[in-house]
Amino acid sequence: MDLTFSPADEDFRSELRSWLDANLPTEMRQPAFWAGKSDDEQFEIRREWEQGKAQAGFAGIQWPTEYGGRGGTPTMKAIYDEEMAKANAPSTVNPLGLAFLGPTIMAIGTDEQKRDIIKPLLHCETIWCQGFSEPGAGSDLAALQMRAEPQGDQYVLNGQKIWTTNAMHGDKIFTLARTSSSEGQKKHAGISMLLVDMHQDGVDARPLKQMTGASEFGEVFFTDALCPQDEVLGGEGNGWQVAMLLLSFERGSSAIGQYTEFRHQWDEVARLAQQVQRDGGPASADPVIRQRLASALVDLECLKYHSWHILSEVSKGKDLGFEASMTKMAWSEAFRQVSDAYEDVLGLGFQVPDPQPGLSLEELTTLAMWSRSCTIWGGSQQVQRNIVAERVLGLPR
Repeated sequence: MDLTFSPADEDFRSELRSWLDANLPTEMRQPAFWAGKSDDEQFEIRREWEQGKAQAGFAGIQWPTEYGGRGGTPTMKAIYDEEMAKANAPSTVNPLGLAFLGPTIMAIGTDEQKRDIIKPLLHCETIWCQGFSEPGAGSDLAALQMRAEPQGDQYVLNGQKIWTTNAMHGDKIFTLARTSSSEGQKKHAGISMLLVDMHQDGVDARPLKQMTGASEFGEVFFTDALCPQDEVLGGEGNGWQVAMLLLSFERGSSAIGQYTEFRHQWDEVARLAQQVQRDGGPASADPVIRQRLASALVDLECLKYHSWHILSEVSKGKDLGFEASMTKMAWSEAFRQVSDAYEDVLGLGFQVPDPQPGLSLEELTTLAMWSRSCTIWGGSQQVQRNIVAERVLGLPR
């Protein structure tokens, strides 16, 4: 495991820090800046800031230069994630497009798709959603029912997608639908990946209210919506293989950015424990809470060194494959441990953004509520453990 950075890596870090110092206002780094702003207002502020970041050459760090990226290394991408977390910079408004669709288009897209999709995606001119899950098809994605019937040079779409990130702000959606019957075949057959315009009659996006009050997810209804037949990614009937390729671009990613964010969260919780009174003394004096904090810190440090291991391996060109499930388990469990410690410090009051006078805890409360979902989406912990057991350790099913 290599814990050193090359001179080129350090030059990139210095360049990025200087740009952030000059272009990320201090107030935008504070939770108070975002308080009171609607979802739409927050989205547009983040979108405009991210467009400036792309123009300055700090987007698509590992993307080839021919597609507008920086042509950087995995280590540069890890440095980028770390410095963005340290600066408390706004998260991307186009996460699914940047992480999944862009690299897939580069790999298997047509020349026209590469020309029309990649640059607008990178510069957040086009916001992309992912339409995979359905009310009856979540973990068992191959059970999806949305249909796309050929009609002339178009497909006519009917069905529903759910848990769609950015549904209310999406311009387009890459979605799976059945373009032919799979009767008598495996249920993975007959599925295609379609690129659909969200701004048309027949596409109805509705927000799903979360317990934090935000609506980052939505559900999307397709009623005789249209998709040109040349807006298929990877060819008709190859949707399952395309989806697996698309999701594979999450593999090999280091969790250094997550570690940096969660460690900052842990520091805040530890400081809070010294301020909050429990049983006539600070919560930090409670041996059970101290043990909880210590356990969370151990998990975080394990995550850090696991992340360095992953980064060292991918920097050598190794494809980690199913080992990516170990990273997903590590960071989501560490996140939940920190959030559980926060809940222990405040008790049931953690559910209220400002349970005690003088403490501004809305950000920590939101993160704590998010933490449970992270052990479910993207493959639950149980599913990930099965993958590791069977595909990494070679244990019998």
